[in-house]
Amino acid sequence: MISTLLVANRGEIACRIFRTCRALGIATVAVYSDADAGALHVREADTAVRLPGAAPADTYLRGDLVVAAARAAGADAVHPGYGFLSENAGFAAAVRDAGLVWVGPPVKAIELMASKTRAKELMAAAGVPLLAPVDPAAVTAEDLPLLLKAAAGGGGRGMRVVRELGDLPGELTAAAAEALSAFGDGEVFAEPYVERGRHVEVQIMADGYDGIWALGTRDCSLQRRHQKVIEEAPAPGLDEALRERLRDAATAAARAVGYRGAGTVEFLVAADGRPYFLEMNTRLQVEHPVTEAVFGLDLVALQLRVAEGEPLPSAEPPQPRGHAVEVRLYAEDPARDWQPQTGALLALDVPDEPGLRLDTGYTGGDTIGVHYDPMLAKVIAHAPSRDLAVRLLARALERARIHGPVTNRELLVRSLRHPDFLAARPDTGFYDRHLEALTEPADEASVRHAATAAALAEASRSAGTGTVARFGGWRNLPSQPGLRRYRGEPDGREYDITYRTTRDGLVPTDGTRVLAARPDRVTLDTDGVTRHFDVHVEGDRVYVDTASGGFTFTALPRFTDPAARTDRGSLLAPMPGTVVRLAEGLAAGSAVEAGQPLIWLEAMKMEHRILAPAAGTLTALHAAPGLQVEVGALLAVVTEPSTGLVEEQPA
Repeated sequence: MISTLLVANRGEIACRIFRTCRALGIATVAVYSDADAGALHVREADTAVRLPGAAPADTYLRGDLVVAAARAAGADAVHPGYGFLSENAGFAAAVRDAGLVWVGPPVKAIELMASKTRAKELMAAAGVPLLAPVDPAAVTAEDLPLLLKAAAGGGGRGMRVVRELGDLPGELTAAAAEALSAFGDGEVFAEPYVERGRHVEVQIMADGYDGIWALGTRDCSLQRRHQKVIEEAPAPGLDEALRERLRDAATAAARAVGYRGAGTVEFLVAADGRPYFLEMNTRLQVEHPVTEAVFGLDLVALQLRVAEGEPLPSAEPPQPRGHAVEVRLYAEDPARDWQPQTGALLALDVPDEPGLRLDTGYTGGDTIGVHYDPMLAKVIAHAPSRDLAVRLLARALERARIHGPVTNRELLVRSLRHPDFLAARPDTGFYDRHLEALTEPADEASVRHAATAAALAEASRSAGTGTVARFGGWRNLPSQPGLRRYRGEPDGREYDITYRTTRDGLVPTDGTRVLAARPDRVTLDTDGVTRHFDVHVEGDRVYVDTASGGFTFTALPRFTDPAARTDRGSLLAPMPGTVVRLAEGLAAGSAVEAGQPLIWLEAMKMEHRILAPAAGTLTALHAAPGLQVEVGALLAVVTEPSTGLVEEQPA
């Protein structure tokens, strides 16, 4: 029996595993980097052990330090979570060699599946359908498009789609560099890229007594940068014959490697319905809650049961019930190339209602740093039908209170309500086709109403009454209109809100009726419809929450300081990170082409390219490999030669 469990991970998955441990009476141990010293998973654990440093390579990827931490804390078992060392056979072996229980599959199974290239060879021998790999050295135009993938890991790191033959060498270099940074292994391979395919997977749970459960299917097709955004179970729109084929193939894959514990077999389903093996993840998946909801199971509890040497509770899994959908809430700006966002998370409140579940590693007051994936939380809805689950989830996200950096919340709501998603037509090209429409700025009238509420709340606060504004502020002489100026975030539109203080209270000059105005809540009558606005101010940031979503503004001074501007042509760091490389031969005086990648910035485990905004000359270069930069740092300046002017870096 396991008495004390160390989770060799951080954030949301560590907190989720701790939750099951508490229910089973198992003591918990967290490990943490210096950047995570105050993190939620550290606060929730019974014991915590510091891993000195901040970068993953110095902390969560140091298996020797994690094993030493387990010994120091008196743990008798280690759960790897997902990511980091979860699929590292050497780490699993080190845990077992230290006399600790490994809550994961056999070391041999991890070794066999650790390299996707070797895994495909093994699956071919087991009769599992798959896409044939392509030798990058022998690629011709007829082989395009290609998908480059890291052999040693997943999560979208090291993945690149190549559509032009001339792009292949550069993309191979970039994929290998990203794979090496994320997994310590720069091996990449190529396979045909299937347009508009579906990403469908089967959850496996196996014990040490030849018992294997194939727990239905999940669809994870909606992805950005090859990382999943929305997942659901069961995968919609598959006929029973295909479902059975996927379950049989997943079971065959598990038997072929003598699998034990939780794992996932992933497939690409082409538009013609043919499935192809992608990979086997020898760990718990991020999206496991949708399977738990549909089957009424706790997969972590089953992992612990199997690790303790117990068989699965029955020969067959429970019968599935209803439908579940999960979204990944990220601190990122989808409209700006999915740029990760950092800073203080002031509030993260999701409705706590039947059918909803929140898995998170953050609470209000925490800080989103630069070192790790920017996922804030997973929100899951379970209902008797897919339509009901989707509707419940979209509404919960609308009503959530999220204050802090920009998130993908609005994108998630719009995705869930998109006709293609509602009609159960997901595919991996969804965001390639629809991203522009899904990231259009909110309706201007709605934003202006929210800005009006922000201005009236501020005016009420300035009056110092703290009461409904109509009961004060009357004067015998006509007042000059009050003016508040706001910039909507993240689209940057500016709003000037004017109002007068009358014997009836605050009156906007646009004719909007004010029913009540307090520093934290404003009620407006707009076109005969009463709407409530909750207002929270933090410095110059104003957060306005409504029944149909949230709005964020930056309060601006009435007059702009002309010195507060950035020279045109300046290439600024879009986020905090580390410069990992420069374009070959790049130096001050270099000629550059419009759209040419100049600087590669690594932030939150992903590489981001800084592009030349126009053809011209690099007149200044302040970046160098290894340089750590803050958001807004000046990296370079490009001057357009024809006019002597410089162009702005596109947002």
